[in-house]
Amino acid sequence: MTRSMMRLFSSSPIYTTSRLGRISTTRHHLPAAATPPKRRARPPLPSLLVIRAAMSSSSSSLDATAAVPFEKPRTVVKKLLAESQPEGDGATVRRSIGRPELRNLDPFLMLDEFSVSKPAGFPDHPHRGFETVTYMLDGAFTHQDFAGHKGTIRTGDVQWMTAGRGIVHSEMPAADGVQKGLQLWINLSSKDKMIEPRYQELQSKDISHAEKDGVEVKIIAGEAFGVRSPVYTRTPTMYMDFTMQPGSQLHQPIPEGWNAFVYIIDGEGVFGREKASPVTAHHCLVLGPGDGLSLWNKSGKPLRFALVGGQPLNEPVVQHGPFVMNTRAEIQQAMEDYYYGRNGFEKARHWSSAA
Repeated sequence: MTRSMMRLFSSSPIYTTSRLGRISTTRHHLPAAATPPKRRARPPLPSLLVIRAAMSSSSSSLDATAAVPFEKPRTVVKKLLAESQPEGDGATVRRSIGRPELRNLDPFLMLDEFSVSKPAGFPDHPHRGFETVTYMLDGAFTHQDFAGHKGTIRTGDVQWMTAGRGIVHSEMPAADGVQKGLQLWINLSSKDKMIEPRYQELQSKDISHAEKDGVEVKIIAGEAFGVRSPVYTRTPTMYMDFTMQPGSQLHQPIPEGWNAFVYIIDGEGVFGREKASPVTAHHCLVLGPGDGLSLWNKSGKPLRFALVGGQPLNEPVVQHGPFVMNTRAEIQQAMEDYYYGRNGFEKARHWSSAA
C-alpha cells in the first residue's frame, strides 16, 4: 500500500472513529519453542449444579463438602474494572477485554458494555477475521450491512455475526432513551477467517433458559441443566447470563483447558472462594485453570452476570482495529481489499447505510 493510499485510507470516516483510530496494530505470539497444539474435539459441557445456601448450622458441614464439587476449582486470577470511555460516534462503552491491561483472552478479543442514546451509535464500519456477539440488555439496536441484511434486536435478543472474509455494517439505536447491551468479539481460527459471512439471530423468547433453586440462566451458547442453546459456535464457546437470588450459590462446570471470565452486570457476588471479598458491577474477572467455578450471592439483592468460556485457538493474533488476522501481511491485505472493494468487500465502495 502506497503512502498516498494510506493517507486516503486513514481519512475514511471508518478509520477516524475511535474504535479504529485508538487501537494500534498488535501482535501476540506463542513462545518460540512452542508448537501450537492440535485443536481438540469439543468436550461436552457437564450439567449445571446449583445448591441452595444453607439456612441452618446443622446442615452447613454437609453443604461445605458439597459446595465445591470440582477436582480443580477455578479461582479469580485477574480483576479489572471496566471504566467508561468514548467509542464509535458519540457512544460510550465500558471496555474490559481489549484494553492495555487485558489485550485479549484467547479466543476473546474484546468485551464492551455499551450505553448509547440517539443520535450516537456505530455508523458504517468494516470487519474481517472474527465474530461479534451483540446481546441487548435494555432497549433496541438496528443493524444493516452492505449485503442487504437488516434487522432490529431488542431487550434479551442476540445477534451472532460471523464477519469472516468481510462485512461492512452499521449498528444504531432503534428507540428513544438509553440502549444498553454487551458486545463480545470472538476470534476465528486461520482456516475460518475467510469464510462467507453469516448470521444467527435469536429473539429473547427463543433463547434457551432454565431455573432452579433461586438461580436463573439464559443459555446463549453451550448447555446448562441439560438444556442446550441452538447457536452454533464455530470457535467452541459457552456464553450464559445468570441471575442469582440472595442466599443462593452456584457451581458451574467449565471445560478444562478453556479460558473463561465473568462480567458482572448488576449486584455483587463472591467468586471462586467462599471467603473471598465480594465483587461489584462492571468488573471483569478472569478465571484461572480448573474444571468449574463456584460462587455465592451473600448480598440482599439479585446478582446478574455473564459467564463466558472458550477453547483457545493458540494462534498468532495481529489486530488493526476491526481487522483481526494472523500476520501483518494479512492485515495489509485486508486494508487494501477494503480500500479497493475486493475479496469480500466488493459492495463496500458503493454502499452506505441509512444511519
